[in-house]
Amino acid sequence: MADMEKTGKNLEGRGFRVHRFASGAEAAEFLVQTLHGTSIGIGGSVTIDTLGVYDRLCESNEVFWHWKNHAPETRERAGKAETYLCSANGVSETGEIVNIDGTGNRVASMIFGPKNVALIIGKNKFTETMDECMDRIKAVACAKNAQRLGLSTPCAVAGRCTDCFSKERICSVTTIIEAKPGAISEMHLILVDEVLGY
Repeated sequence: MADMEKTGKNLEGRGFRVHRFASGAEAAEFLVQTLHGTSIGIGGSVTIDTLGVYDRLCESNEVFWHWKNHAPETRERAGKAETYLCSANGVSETGEIVNIDGTGNRVASMIFGPKNVALIIGKNKFTETMDECMDRIKAVACAKNAQRLGLSTPCAVAGRCTDCFSKERICSVTTIIEAKPGAISEMHLILVDEVLGY
């Protein structure tokens, strides 16, 4: 298991703004207070849904989330919001942030478009090495997301990514963020000492 304190320091050394919280409830309160009065795009995230912050954020912000608003332009507007909010699929102890996406809107918006990005990351997403990070994502996140969506991909059936080429495949794009992207003013990493999402 990765050392969260060491991981946080390594992330700070790569130019990320790190915030640490003991619980998801504390992280949710931080988000609601910090993001007050901004436009927010949300990338599909079980973590964000679990935190239950959507309704609270809507009280004082313009919020774009395709899970809640299925209009065709929602994903595009989310990627152009002042702040983009989502989770990460995995983080290595050395400080790389790894994501696997189906459509690509989430990973694209993490690196270009919004002024600021905030990633909420539960302790279950941290691994010691990049190999362990990729393995965790393929063994847990990909399969559970396919199952959640009711897909019939091999990973949904087998419970683990098989690197298929199914038409329903949801792991088409992989990104590794090694340092704060230059086009983003601030990338906030909200590290939570609690299991969140997949």
